[in-house]
Amino acid sequence: MRLTPKQQAFCDYYIGIGNATEAAKKAGYSEKTAKDMGSENLAKPHLKSYIEKRMAEKDEERVASQDEILHFLTNVMRGETTEQIPVGQGEGYFELQDKDTYVKDRVKAAELLGKRHMMWTEKKEVSVTVPTFVDDVPVDEDE
Repeated sequence: MRLTPKQQAFCDYYIGIGNATEAAKKAGYSEKTAKDMGSENLAKPHLKSYIEKRMAEKDEERVASQDEILHFLTNVMRGETTEQIPVGQGEGYFELQDKDTYVKDRVKAAELLGKRHMMWTEKKEVSVTVPTFVDDVPVDEDE
């Protein structure tokens, strides 16, 4: 089902601000009906689906993937990245200079990569025999 321009605007504003009433107002709904229309729009399956799809796309753009994180950690470990550090030039002036990654940061990146590849995990197999208890005490008829 296609969205009307007003519904599309509502969805886009809602994704941006997260408030249905405010999104409805910005999309062109009247002040009086904004709260009701916001709730009503969020209940419509095709609008809800559109919002979920767009939010998933935004998360994909904003959140680093596993591969991206692994590439970053590898670059840090290999010393292929630099940091910009402010260096004083006198009289309150600073200049940003590139500084190689500290060894401690490279070691931490290597440690995180090693954990990811389970390099320091030892497999130990443990066999346990669970005892079976048999109730062989006779039942007292008085109880």
